Amino acid sequence: MTNSTSTGREKLQRMLDRAVAELGVPGIVAEVRDANGTWFGSAGVADRESGRPRQEGEHLHVGSAGKAFTAAAVLRLEAEGRLSIDDPVEKWLPGVLNVNGYDGNRITLRHLLNNTSGLFITGLAPELSRRYATRSAFAAHRYDIWTTDELVRLAVSQPPLHAPGAAFAYSNGGFHLAGLVIEKVTGNSYAEEVARAVAQPLGLTHTYVRPPEDIGYPEPHPRAYTGLFLKDGADPADMTVQNWQSMLEEPGQPPLDTTGFNTSWAWSAGNVVSTTGEMIRAFEALATGRLLPDAQHRAMWTTVSTEGGHWMPHSRYGLGVFELDEAVTGGLRLRGLAGSMQGSHLVVVGTADGEQTIAVHTNTEAKGWEVVFRAVEAQFGIAPIGKP
Repeated sequence: MTNSTSTGREKLQRMLDRAVAELGVPGIVAEVRDANGTWFGSAGVADRESGRPRQEGEHLHVGSAGKAFTAAAVLRLEAEGRLSIDDPVEKWLPGVLNVNGYDGNRITLRHLLNNTSGLFITGLAPELSRRYATRSAFAAHRYDIWTTDELVRLAVSQPPLHAPGAAFAYSNGGFHLAGLVIEKVTGNSYAEEVARAVAQPLGLTHTYVRPPEDIGYPEPHPRAYTGLFLKDGADPADMTVQNWQSMLEEPGQPPLDTTGFNTSWAWSAGNVVSTTGEMIRAFEALATGRLLPDAQHRAMWTTVSTEGGHWMPHSRYGLGVFELDEAVTGGLRLRGLAGSMQGSHLVVVGTADGEQTIAVHTNTEAKGWEVVFRAVEAQFGIAPIGKP
């Protein structure tokens, strides 16, 4: 290992230590694969009660990083001649989008997968927030199982934000509709098609779509913790992308263990379980074009601006995947997958040739993007992102 590589690893370990000491992350891991081999680092704990440390090979909820698997399954069907990503949603789900101001003839599968459909930001739906936004509501609803019919109703429960293709807005609802299209076209379950399109070709034996009734994880796994709740008495119906932070609990509240939590509400928008190692393998195959034919690979990485879409800053979004703006990476082309939910946050970032990749996971939800950006800076040797 060269001195520069050793220095880079040391910077990464310092970043992990700071995330625990300064940002309140219970436990964090980073796994790297590059020309110097594989490196695994950790800080903090997998279990706050026992003090058990984080370890390599843990099973994790990858959150919205699973959107890339949904996109890959749709693109596999396109490569097989069974659909086109420019098909209108109406062709496959007649009438489903023709409500509340939407038009299924104008919204395409591509719009669903790159978050330009005009569907509102599903995570802000009062029907969803009322179940999980406060500690008392979470306790009452943590084992609720969501049906796909409920998810579709949720997706169109608010009017459109804009015309199809006009702008970016991060919407789980679009990926729920894509999951239904996958099932309609194939006659198989969404989970079966993700296995066929991604897990099986890549030999990902620890990667799967979580069954709707499942609330556990295979061993080993970290426990999950969240402190992201609204103040008691806050009405989620009043929450907007502008004011939600002011409605959060006061700092200092103890985190809640969310390990036994039913995540069926995420479904095809992000209900995949995997490991950091297997997510690196999946990313490298998607980033380099080893998984999909050329036309579908190009479509996946045709990106749109996320500006104003209330998502990761300094990024562009493809079909379930993202690229960091080269203006903040010093011209280095970096691609990635990202996902966050109650008690879990995973980001995988790497070069487009798959030669250098890092995966970072915390057993709490995203605390802004600082952890991710500091890890990327340390691994790729670039200037601070988002700092003057």
